[in-house]
Amino acid sequence: MIELRNISLTYAGPDDRPRRVLDAVDLTLEEGDLVLVAGRTGVGKSTLLGVLSGLVPRFTGGALTGRVLADGADITQTPPRERTGLVGYVGQDPAAGFVTDTVEEELAYGMEQLGLEPATMRRRVEETLDLLGVADLRDRDLRTLSGGQQQRVAIGSVLAMHPRYLVLDEPTSALDPTAAEEVLATLTRLVHDVGLGVVLAEHRLERVVPFADRMVLLAGGGAVREGHPADVLRDAEPDQPAPPIVELGRLAGWDPLPLTVREARRRARDLSVTPPEPAAPAPSTGRAVAAEVRGLTLARGPRVVLRDVDLTLPAGRVTALMGRNGAGKSTLLWALQGASPGTRHGGSLRVVGVDGPVDPTDLPRDDRWRRVGLVPQTAADLLYLETVAEECEAADGGAGAPAGTCAGLLDAMVTGIEADQHPRDLSEGQRLALVLAIVLTAGPDLLLLDEPTRGLDYAAKRVLAGIIGDQTAAGRAVLVATHDVEFVAGVADAVVVLAEGEVVSDGPVRRVLAESPSFAPQVTKVLGPGWLHVDEVARALAGAGR
Repeated sequence: MIELRNISLTYAGPDDRPRRVLDAVDLTLEEGDLVLVAGRTGVGKSTLLGVLSGLVPRFTGGALTGRVLADGADITQTPPRERTGLVGYVGQDPAAGFVTDTVEEELAYGMEQLGLEPATMRRRVEETLDLLGVADLRDRDLRTLSGGQQQRVAIGSVLAMHPRYLVLDEPTSALDPTAAEEVLATLTRLVHDVGLGVVLAEHRLERVVPFADRMVLLAGGGAVREGHPADVLRDAEPDQPAPPIVELGRLAGWDPLPLTVREARRRARDLSVTPPEPAAPAPSTGRAVAAEVRGLTLARGPRVVLRDVDLTLPAGRVTALMGRNGAGKSTLLWALQGASPGTRHGGSLRVVGVDGPVDPTDLPRDDRWRRVGLVPQTAADLLYLETVAEECEAADGGAGAPAGTCAGLLDAMVTGIEADQHPRDLSEGQRLALVLAIVLTAGPDLLLLDEPTRGLDYAAKRVLAGIIGDQTAAGRAVLVATHDVEFVAGVADAVVVLAEGEVVSDGPVRRVLAESPSFAPQVTKVLGPGWLHVDEVARALAGAGR
């Protein structure tokens, strides 16, 4: 058993003003439980996991008060290395933690650092390969693995050291729906078959809630509520995170709230509502076409990444780009931005230009970023200054925008970020919001977003959807590469699905999402292909006088 007793963590800001991230948190973790930690972006979820693993405050700074107890013994000052038999930690980006080249080497690395006998390491590597179902990957280069495979290898490298608890930060945020299900199924098997305790923080609650034994809801840095997920979500405040299936249950007055599609489908038999008629496309404003791709084929070395891709991005429309990890989504975005993600072997790229369509690779770099704004998957790559205020001021100056434009966009997306904070001290979601605000400040004609909802809570995603709507209303085109099915259901006009670098599906969002069980949103799974999101159900019930 691990117990957190009155845990508080305070940082000193640049002006020596204390900033409390965790506030008197009390929490008990049992072995053999899968515990979900939820809460708004920046509330302290990652920090709480860091306290459990010992990484916080040892590698982050800050003043920690309170006690961390393991079976009654105080381990608050025990360094992370000495906690490896108790707690294993996997961060938000598993690939960032890899230190070797192949799967088998990565599984053995942690045990080598602990000085285990070679025979013991060999046995544990084989056990871990079989346990996670990755035996066929043992000789694979880590860089060639899909996102789901990388996540399982990262988990395996920790499990091989035989911890009693596994702590994971956003383990499914960068995974497609199928890969996310595989990782969560693996974690559930470890909980039930091995008795491992699993603690994970996640924003996409619709993926994790059905698997969780307990849920801890953080607000303002303190654990405000914990218990069975249905009970916690039933009693939560309206501004706290909740998956669409729970919002549907609240709207319909179901008690207890459903946590799985199966439960909701059974309850929905008595929900008599008529699916909405598909809306006719609104007339396009501004330029008719913001970007056009024809027959594009790109290769990286001998491997073809994109093959004969056709894509049209109309002005005033949101297009979602979906597909499995490694399908070529990010490569297509970088190609549209004018970067060189590979060698072009055929086809053409055209983006809007002052004198007509132009190949983005022919534009000067500064002009390219003003016409085609890209928020990359690793958003922090665009941050280089010492404070949030300096980043926003630089964005305003570079775009020629009025002072405060960038800061206003940032505050609209994520509240609570102080101007004097260093960007590296922000959470993953806060950093992404900052980069998005910087890119939007330039007002590009074409906006490219690579996994923009990673690390964002439901409220922040609603704000992001509103900002995207403002961009399309101004005549701009938006292309969103994402695995976030629920976000696509609420914001996109059309969906393009890639598989192995080829377009396999293309059409209106309502049709394309309904075609695939993997990419269908929860409301579609519960009520049928005529529905996309909870707001449509709310309007239908209001129209029926309920």
